[in-house]
Amino acid sequence: MQPDRPESDRPESDRPESDRPSPDRPSSDRPSSDRPESARAEAARAEAVVWRNRALTLLDRVAVPVAVCDVHGAVLLANPAMAAECATTPGRLRGRDVLDLFSPREAGQVARIAQALRLRHRSRYQVAVRWRGPGGAERHGELTADPVSDSVDATPTLLVMLRVLGERTPCAEPPVRVAPVQARILALLAGGATTAQAARTTGLTTDGVTYHLRRLSARWGAANRTELVARAYALGVLAPGTWPPAPAVAGEDGE
Repeated sequence: MQPDRPESDRPESDRPESDRPSPDRPSSDRPSSDRPESARAEAARAEAVVWRNRALTLLDRVAVPVAVCDVHGAVLLANPAMAAECATTPGRLRGRDVLDLFSPREAGQVARIAQALRLRHRSRYQVAVRWRGPGGAERHGELTADPVSDSVDATPTLLVMLRVLGERTPCAEPPVRVAPVQARILALLAGGATTAQAARTTGLTTDGVTYHLRRLSARWGAANRTELVARAYALGVLAPGTWPPAPAVAGEDGE
């Protein structure tokens, strides 16, 4: 009769079922080399989200007109200051070609920059441009584009900044006059405020704010709030080139 063999020397089939390795055991009972890497990756993703949100908040608060474009010049995102130069909101600029918004003064300059980007050059590029400002005046300035990416081999995006150098004011009729509260509401809307936020700031009810917006929309033939803000700039009710938006005229017109 042979002596009993130690448990460790027995075949798995002869061991008690409780001692056999089981794939159903919790992962905490099995050595896992990928858990630390997974935790680090999750922490890195969370940190990236935090920094992305901080960057977007900073971008919104910068007074300089800034946009991020793809390598072909399509706007991916823009801050409120850039949108104000186009008499619109940041969301409305998404997908627009930046060179449709700001006309280059020299076409050859753009061609040279496009060629440099195709060759993956990483220089800072400057383009002299002109555009129609929110008040209707023709402005001129300079777009600066910096290619940025996570790695040298990755396709870059363009960080585009606008520098306003001057404007030529057209001969225009006197600005349209509106009630001070209406000018204040329009300025708040141009800055991205909701009806409720405009009501709290002006001390009106939401119905009161809506009433004034309806009166102004009917008066100027505006189909929506974005168009209403654009009309306010074009008519001189809102001061051009300022951020946050502000009324240009504080007079009353009897409304």
